[in-house]
Amino acid sequence: MKPESEILPDAGIETVVVPRASDLGGGFTVLRALPSAQKRMVGPFVFLDQMGPVKLEPGNGLDVRPHPHIGLATVTYLFDGEILHRDSLGSVQPIRPGELNWMTAGRGIVHSERSPAALRPAGPALSGLQAWVALPGRDEECAPDFAHHGAHDLPVLEDAGLRIRVIAGDAFGVRSPAATRSALFYADVALDSGQQVQVPPEHEERAAYIVEGSVTIAGTLYPAGELVVFRRGADIVLTAGAPTRLMLLGGEPLDGPRFVWWNFVSSSRERIEQAKEDWRAERFAPVPGETERIPLPE
Repeated sequence: MKPESEILPDAGIETVVVPRASDLGGGFTVLRALPSAQKRMVGPFVFLDQMGPVKLEPGNGLDVRPHPHIGLATVTYLFDGEILHRDSLGSVQPIRPGELNWMTAGRGIVHSERSPAALRPAGPALSGLQAWVALPGRDEECAPDFAHHGAHDLPVLEDAGLRIRVIAGDAFGVRSPAATRSALFYADVALDSGQQVQVPPEHEERAAYIVEGSVTIAGTLYPAGELVVFRRGADIVLTAGAPTRLMLLGGEPLDGPRFVWWNFVSSSRERIEQAKEDWRAERFAPVPGETERIPLPE
């Protein structure tokens, strides 16, 4: 992480988060950028994990057993590989690169994420991001929902050495068809070396997560694996120091603080305690076709 003395006020940088690594087992590691000690959330984004890139051993695969969520929407986006999503609504949906899975937990949903059986003999590759968007207070107890959007459904902007896919919300003058419950933006940006992109100024809270390559902002270099959070109202231009891929994200601040415990997000500590007890007592609806479950952490 850059020393505080290098984060100049006129560069428009609020803070820089260096994600911590977490081993999920089976040779699968994620980098967690949100929440962190430096920054708990950016707009409504309260969680951001980078998955891979990884090539698993032949016969192995990703196996995230059924687990519950409340008070949030999960946003899954891949660069490589494939994940099969199943949930307690009965949804069964593979997700592939450039596509969007948007699952609204609301008052409660359960889902699993696994490598498809057909890809396991060769050892599946996987690379992507999962984000959580906290729901506004009025929607924390809404009915759960699941939506999938194909790569061709999401708007793409292209120029010489620049390609932008707007995954969710509105940015760069276009809007994703994904239904969101708060003002936000989430975009996949690919830049050739030396190319520039201006961070959309219309959203109050904004950040860039550098997936690969590097960017320069006001003369300071930020490498892959850093979440750079921008000051409100700052005019930010990113210049790629190499062929670069990054995610731009943010939006309006939430309508109050959120508590995050395991897979639960809520404006109420009591509601999280209730969700914990509901999972212990198996009161969440099950995922059809699944017999396993992740136990509540001690």
